[in-house]
Amino acid sequence: MTEVTAALRSEFAPTGTLRVGLNMSNFLLTRTDAASGKPLGVAHDLGTELARRLGLPVEFVPHPNPGALADAANKNVWDVGFLGAEPARANEIDFTPAYVEIDSTYLVPPGSPLKTVDDVDRKGIRIIVPNKAAYELYLSRTIKNAELVREPGGDACFKRFIDEKFDALAGLRPRLVSDQAKLPGSRVLEGRFTAVQQAAGVPKGRAAAAKYLSTFIEDVKASGLVAKAIKDNNVVGLTIAAKA
Repeated sequence: MTEVTAALRSEFAPTGTLRVGLNMSNFLLTRTDAASGKPLGVAHDLGTELARRLGLPVEFVPHPNPGALADAANKNVWDVGFLGAEPARANEIDFTPAYVEIDSTYLVPPGSPLKTVDDVDRKGIRIIVPNKAAYELYLSRTIKNAELVREPGGDACFKRFIDEKFDALAGLRPRLVSDQAKLPGSRVLEGRFTAVQQAAGVPKGRAAAAKYLSTFIEDVKASGLVAKAIKDNNVVGLTIAAKA
């Protein structure tokens, strides 16, 4: 690892405290402690370890969804963010390599003729997807024929999926599996349309911090710390990303 200097600490944390932005809508990587109301989870554990290595106090800054976290990159409210790496976000954020990947696919209603993810992008098919999720940004770039409807939040999307009889609900596989259990006869399609690359990032203009953070992410993958955080938080549905 690069030597931690006063200049590096200052670049990471201009306020003297490392402010770690978290996407609280990703239940695989974040959760709220029922007793304290404070954020916990895999991303929290990695932020804590980063602050320890830098010799900095840490403050966690929860955001309701990845769009809000990404939109705040240039507002001086967080120093390191944990969220999906997407080209649309790279204008404001320097991302590390991914530390985990999460498959994205579709939930289809009972009796649906759709069998594979490739079947979904057809004329007349209506897909509902959480707005500004990493996989929504991906679908916005790649869907050519189906209609894409955006709704803030996974719970609201699931309700509209049922109430308005959408043909498909796009989401992270682990979330869709839990939704499937609430809708007898529905199916989660095999395969994936993308794998969301969950990464860390710093606001643009912090080159030394970005370099250190990338090295940190590769180190915590290789050393087993990511695997330990996943185990400690009892999470299933995450795949540790390969070395970049």
